[in-house]
Amino acid sequence: MTQGTIDGTPARVAPGPPPEAPDPPPGPAAGARPATPVEAFEALYAHAAPDLVRQAYALTGRRRLAREAVEHAFHRAWDHWPEVAVDRDPAGWVRATAHDYALSPWHRLRPGLRYPDPPAGGATVRALHGVLLDLPPSYRRTLLLHDGLGVGLPEVAAETEASSPAAAHRLLHARGAVAERVPLLADPDVLRGGLAELLDQGAATALATPRAVRVGGEWRVRLRTCGTAALSVLIVTATAFTLSTAPTRYEPPPVPARAVTGVPPLSGPQRPTLQDEELRSHLARQPVTGPARLVPSPH
Repeated sequence: MTQGTIDGTPARVAPGPPPEAPDPPPGPAAGARPATPVEAFEALYAHAAPDLVRQAYALTGRRRLAREAVEHAFHRAWDHWPEVAVDRDPAGWVRATAHDYALSPWHRLRPGLRYPDPPAGGATVRALHGVLLDLPPSYRRTLLLHDGLGVGLPEVAAETEASSPAAAHRLLHARGAVAERVPLLADPDVLRGGLAELLDQGAATALATPRAVRVGGEWRVRLRTCGTAALSVLIVTATAFTLSTAPTRYEPPPVPARAVTGVPPLSGPQRPTLQDEELRSHLARQPVTGPARLVPSPH
């Protein structure tokens, strides 16, 4: 395979001989009754789950997260089984879901998943895994799908939601980073062998039984349904309480009191004080020495 350059239009990535594709999941024999949804799901799980755990471990370096990603993917697959059952590649549907979950950036906020597990395998494989984990998630996913699993470049672009030129750029950048830090893996064929050996490192991860995964998915669906129903009841109750206690007409709020300025002082006759009463009595007792009072005369 020619690595090419990445300036301008990306060089065409000519795929070399891909690794041997896994055997398809066993189907019903001729003349046998069709498998039930439960049987089909468990057959798909038994066929694809071990390989998906290895792939998720290669992408994340964390066995716990790898198992969690695969179980989450099969939970989603069982929830959407009518869609998955008629898909032309059910294992690819589950693989895309598992890879998306494993590479979610939110896992970095979880205390138990901040650091990868101690590496295993030979020095070359450990170095390859270190380079892979240092790549951006989309680059490591593209390299694993194309060189590790033998998926064609158009299929890789579709699964990673990118255009074919963008997928080619990512593949060339990823190969260049690996060749720079691990020169022994500069040859694409040798790199495929290293990725195959790396995928074997996740084989020791224990898996849950198909029934446990299926029942766990059903339990999570019931839990979400109950939570949604409880939230709906709470909203309806709060709405009814608000409607029953809310006023039926508009009542303007009382205007707060404030001081009134510019009012003239109180005027007019005032109530006589004690001094005024004494003065009036004193004047009434005095003889009249002034002019006659102008009073009506009875004559």
